[in-house]
Order: sequence, then structure tokens, then C-alpha cells
Amino acid sequence: MRVPGAVLVSAFLLAGVTPAMAGAAWSPSPIAWTACPDDQDGECGTLRVPLDWDRPRGPSITLAVARHRATDPAHRVGVLLADAGGPGSSGAEFALAPDYFSPAVRARFDVVGFDLRGTGGSEFIRCETAADAPGNEPTDPAEFETLRQYNQRAVADCRARNLPVFDHADTAVNAQDLDAVRRALGETEISFHGISYGTLLGQQYAEKFGGHVRAMVLDSTIDHSVDTRHFVADRATAADELFRQFAAWCDRTAACALHGQDVLTTWEQALIAADRLPLPHNWLRDRVFGDMYGPDWDDAAQVIADTVAGRPPVTTRFEYNYRSIRLAVVCQDFDLRIRNFAQYSALRAEELRRGPIMRGSMLGHDEALACLGIPGPPANPPHRLDVRRAPRILLLNSRYDPATPYAWALGIHRQAPANTTLVTYEGSGHAVYQRTPCTRAVVDGYLLTPQALRHDVSCPA
Repeated sequence: MRVPGAVLVSAFLLAGVTPAMAGAAWSPSPIAWTACPDDQDGECGTLRVPLDWDRPRGPSITLAVARHRATDPAHRVGVLLADAGGPGSSGAEFALAPDYFSPAVRARFDVVGFDLRGTGGSEFIRCETAADAPGNEPTDPAEFETLRQYNQRAVADCRARNLPVFDHADTAVNAQDLDAVRRALGETEISFHGISYGTLLGQQYAEKFGGHVRAMVLDSTIDHSVDTRHFVADRATAADELFRQFAAWCDRTAACALHGQDVLTTWEQALIAADRLPLPHNWLRDRVFGDMYGPDWDDAAQVIADTVAGRPPVTTRFEYNYRSIRLAVVCQDFDLRIRNFAQYSALRAEELRRGPIMRGSMLGHDEALACLGIPGPPANPPHRLDVRRAPRILLLNSRYDPATPYAWALGIHRQAPANTTLVTYEGSGHAVYQRTPCTRAVVDGYLLTPQALRHDVSCPA
């Protein structure tokens, strides 16, 4: 596997060469744009980049790129690079989404996106999912060891199927690719809008290439400084806070299927009923957790009511290639290395203490346990944010977010107080920009005039 980034950085510095300097020794070819097959208003192309940015003249891979040109070219501001996160979503498709950015932004910017390594049209990573996978909540050392050995085999198989890109897909590498796109476009500066896991791409780009950032919006922020305990437990707290918001909504909303009931008591009854069914463990918890992203409180209430009544719904969940790509990305961006059952037990106890209503954190727990058995330290180890060379960055977060807790946005803000502004949406759900006229106006105003926003903002739910 790839040598950890910290080791390579040390080696470069001893030689008087930085990783960014190594990448600068390589020059991209211009992107040959053609009409996109599924979007008459979009342009599509590809870009060849080094597989290993530490060896820029070695083997290369192809990235899929797309753009939607500014609709008012006479008043064009520049390029807006956009990434929808995941990991696993298609940045190229996101750039062509007709209704995400406002007409004002689409008028003044070429909106550009590229598929990060392992996604979409950029060396897609796909792993096999075994039907006999053990549960990821081991209750004793033997079950923990069974899970660890299974994961080791699964990761080794996934890596073998997806070499060489599997070893070169963490977010620090993707940040190098982002600058390659900038260079191929011939732009001195870019603006950036990242959502969820895409905010980590933005952060790492600002750290490495802050001088090339014109403006940066980080919507629903990942905190790259957190350790395993905070990675899991902060999300457990956030999920429980959201459930309490849901219960309060039911109490005041006559249309809620649980209106007039003790929602917490009914939820416990539903969990017990769900556990008796021949369905995946925690399927109900996972379904309601998914509803929190919207949030879709109507669906959450109805599925709980139906389960208690003995009418469990058919559940489906679209995941693109998230369960595959996370092994090559999340497990290399965070130090999710649980050494033994004792450490796991302490982590699980903290998770349940912080989030008893939702049985812990579906997202944090699943990702941490998926990385069980990953060999070696992470290639892109977590660290405190250092964006001193970047301009003012706009952070957005819901007060109640199940995937990127508000505590993480506060953490990022504290790590870079001199050049971050925090916009708080005082409501629930994941991703903020499109929530209200307030959130959209703040972001649009910042993108069009970055120096205009200097103070933190609160947007009502």
C-alpha cells in the first residue's frame, strides 16, 4: 500500500522538495471538451493525471470532468469547482445538475466537477459484498476476531480487484487532482463548493494550494482532526439530538403518524418489533437515520408506526459505490484502527452513552468497523486544519445534522478563526445551501463578492 503521507512529506523536506513542488514538475494537457451525451448544455472531457503524485512521471490514470459554462459570459467571474461528497458521488454529474446552484451563480461561473478517483468515470472502485459477512457489533473477543479476520480478507480482495488506484485514492491525493484540473483549465484561481465529504477535499486543497483559492464554501463540514472516539461518538450524539427534534415535531404536528403518543416509548417498541423480524440487524434504525438527512419526518413516523403495527415496510437504500470506496478513502483519511476487543468495548460503551436512543451512530460505527483490519497507518493522517494561506472560507452547518455534527463545524471554526466564517442553519438535516432564502443568499453573496462576509451568520429554520 501507499507510503503514509507523513513519511513522504518528511522525506521530501529532507531533500528540499515539497509534495506540491513534485506535482508542479508535471504539466497537464488541456481538456478536450465535447458535448455530454446526456446533457446538451454540458461539456464533458477527460484529464490524465499521475497515478502517484510523488512520482509524477510514472503511470497515469484518467479522470472524468464536466462543466456547465457561465450563462452570462460577458460578466463571468471564473470557475466554480463543485463536489457533492459521499465519498462515491460523481462530481462530473453534480456540476451539470440544473437546479442546485442559483441562476445568479450559474450566470457568473463555469461550474466544473470531476469524478474523484474510484468514482463514476474515474477508475471506478467496486468490491464484492459477501452474503455471510459477520455482524459489526461483536459482543466478545471471539466475535471481534472473527470480524477482524473477515475484514482483512475483504479488504485484501477489494484492493486486489482495484489496483493500482485503490492505493492512491485518499483525499490528499484528490486535492492534488483538483489542482491539476485548475491548471488544465488555465485558471490562476478557482472558487470551490463542497458538500459533506467534499468539504474535506476543499480543506485539503486550501491547505496545499491556498494561494489558488478565490472563494471556498464548505457545506456540512468534516473535521479531519477528530480521533476514532470523536469520529463515532460525536455522530452518536448528533443522531440522538435529531431524534429529539423529530419527537418534538410529532408532538406539535397533527399529521405525524405518532402524534399524541409518547414517541420515545413507541420508538423502543418499534425497535423490539424490528429485531424479531428476519431482516438485517438495525434495519429500522438505519431507515430512520436516512430520513434524518432530509429530514423526512413523515416517513420516519410512518415507518415506526407501521413496524409497531406489524406492517414493516420494504426498505431500500441507494449507496452508489460508497461501501467500496470508503475502504480506499475514509480508512486512509482517518486513523480508524481499533486494535483489540478491549478498545472496541470502550468505544462502543461511549457510543451508546452518547447516543442511547438511536443505538449509537450508524454512520460512524459502520465506517470505523469497516476499517477494522486495515493494515498500517492511514496514508492521509488526521490533523488540525491549517489554511493560513487561503482567503476567508465560508462554513455552513445545520444545528442538527446526523452525518457532520454541528460540533465539527465549531471545531473547524476554532482551528481557523482568522479566516473562516460560520453560517448556522438553525434547523435539522444534512446540507444547508438550498435550505432557505437566507442560506442561499449568504452563499451566493459570498461567491459573487467574497470580501463581503466577515461575521458569523444565523439563518432561522
